[in-house]
Amino acid sequence: MKTATATKTATATNGKRAATRKTAARRSSAKTSPNDAAAKTLAIDIGGTGLKASVLDGEGEMLTERVRVETPPQCPPNVMVETLGQLVAQLPAYDRVSVGFPGVVRRGKIVTAHNLGTEAWKGFDLDLAMTNKLGKPVRVLNDADIQGLGAISGKGVEMVITLGTGLGSSLFEDGRLSAHLELAHHPFRKGETYEEQLGNAALKEVGKKRWNRRVEKAIETLRVLTNFDHLYIGGGNAKAVSFKLPADVSLVPNELGMRGGIWLWRERGPGSTDIFRHE
Repeated sequence: MKTATATKTATATNGKRAATRKTAARRSSAKTSPNDAAAKTLAIDIGGTGLKASVLDGEGEMLTERVRVETPPQCPPNVMVETLGQLVAQLPAYDRVSVGFPGVVRRGKIVTAHNLGTEAWKGFDLDLAMTNKLGKPVRVLNDADIQGLGAISGKGVEMVITLGTGLGSSLFEDGRLSAHLELAHHPFRKGETYEEQLGNAALKEVGKKRWNRRVEKAIETLRVLTNFDHLYIGGGNAKAVSFKLPADVSLVPNELGMRGGIWLWRERGPGSTDIFRHE
């Protein structure tokens, strides 16, 4: 038979163990893994004229109003990283970071950055630099690819183009992202590229009426090129599109350039692969 003292000791010990388990559970729940469905994502959209950021919940909805600053002119990598650090300092806590970049990105490293005006970007590891700056895991992808991830249905061949400072594009099949193509710098018409004909400078130069005719022509050219099932048009200048769109073409809100960042942390579509793994 247990003595009263032994019983009290056992009760106290069990109570301490229970309290320890509760404390551990609280600590565990407070530490959200970057891959958890409930993790909060800092979404950054780097543009040729503006830098935008917001914090997303686990479903990709914005928890805060987006903050924005002008992109520094002729912006080298070190200036960009410092500017982004200052921009996001005013936002609430987050667990991971998604960055949309206006150029070709491979394994977090920049291949091209035509609209940022400096060769210093070539080969720059933006993933590593932002990880060091923010102290959180970071994934970097082309900005049009991110907008596409936020826009597509995941069925068939879907294409996204973004109309802004330049022109961005992404292509998907059954929700799986294809290799990024520099469509913006491919010949389009009259000896000029898509970006030269459809970028912001062209819109200002020729006016909305002529620019819209060019966009119509581009849609039909891209249809022949890709045989898309659906084409989505986003970017800051999508609002300037004024003609009646075909049934298989639709406009999408520019904010998808950030909301799509949630998909950098999820697999989407059959045969998805980890395109962010460093070699």
